[in-house]
Amino acid sequence: MKGHAKGRTAAARGVNRADDATRDRLLKVAERLFADRGFRKVTIREVCRAAHANVAAVNYHFGDKLGLYREVLQAAIDVMRATTETARQAGAGQPAEEQLRRWIAIFNQRLLGSGHDSVHKLIHHEMHDPTPAFDALVEQGVRPRVEYLSTLVAEILRCPVSDPRVLRCVASVHAQSLAYVPNPIASRLGFPFTPTSARLDEVAEHIAEFSLGGIHAVGRAVHAR
Repeated sequence: MKGHAKGRTAAARGVNRADDATRDRLLKVAERLFADRGFRKVTIREVCRAAHANVAAVNYHFGDKLGLYREVLQAAIDVMRATTETARQAGAGQPAEEQLRRWIAIFNQRLLGSGHDSVHKLIHHEMHDPTPAFDALVEQGVRPRVEYLSTLVAEILRCPVSDPRVLRCVASVHAQSLAYVPNPIASRLGFPFTPTSARLDEVAEHIAEFSLGGIHAVGRAVHAR
């Protein structure tokens, strides 16, 4: 009897390992496909085919295509949250200007360095063609980042966080980094960016100087009135 029980246990472990391996393959393939084409243009059938899985595997592991997509997008959101938290910790105890400098340096490294291309593509697709997972992106990924940056900008401006100029400054800081993301227009205009370590530092320093100069100019205009 004990031999039979051990045999069943070993068989169950084998099934679980196979299930886990299939699940991992589905997630990796889905990440690539969703990042390339977005949620709506990818089918369950092609995910399963590329992952060498049965066509019912997505439903078995994730419930449906949206369930699979939610898990893929959640991984991207977790990367966003980790970036914000890393920047927050790097600036802890520092003046607001230095905290902003450190946030820009870390954000640029994560945005423009190698290794996170699929994350940025997934977020780009979700922002331009929202799915039912959009709320998770906003509340878990975007809002904490904007709130953190808003507190820094408001401190530099010496005004309430609710002042509309705060969010305008936050948007301006954030948009500068996005300008360096590779795209056909930038290449056509002679503005390509090669993300070497030295160039990442260069760009981060420029964005920080430009941003702080702009924020201080806005602050002077506020207090001159």
